[in-house]
Amino acid sequence: MLLQGERVKLRPSREEDVEELVALLAAPEVAEWWGTNSADDVREELHVGWTILVAERVAGWLLVHEELEPDYRHVALDIALDASLHGRGYGAEALRVVIRHLIARGHHRFTIDPTAANIRAVRAYTAVGFRPVGVLRAAERGPDGAWRDALLMDLLAPELS
Repeated sequence: MLLQGERVKLRPSREEDVEELVALLAAPEVAEWWGTNSADDVREELHVGWTILVAERVAGWLLVHEELEPDYRHVALDIALDASLHGRGYGAEALRVVIRHLIARGHHRFTIDPTAANIRAVRAYTAVGFRPVGVLRAAERGPDGAWRDALLMDLLAPELS
């Protein structure tokens, strides 16, 4: 299945994407937030990943973790974008495309939890309609080994902008 935006395409991630995704995640501007990821780490998540394409080249990775229990139905999202595309709206567009697809499949609530210090990500997610819920203290270990806070954000389907 291919999801189409104005400037981005998303397709289910596949084995052929692993090398490019590992390289993308290893870029200093991305690894600062995503840490170190091996080819095996990427392969473990391929089944929940959408590869973001810009001009037909691998430009990012969007992970979609669906909770299908009817009483708790929601989707948790994670996104990494090629550093050369940061600040140009590609990540926000990719999120909108996948969220619209998931709304059509019956989902109504979405969460994302960037590192609290990642102001650029928080700004991009806010532009999509995500709202801060609270701080998850010492929620993730950074590449330097120190624990850092994450900002839990959520979005309800009618809030998508």
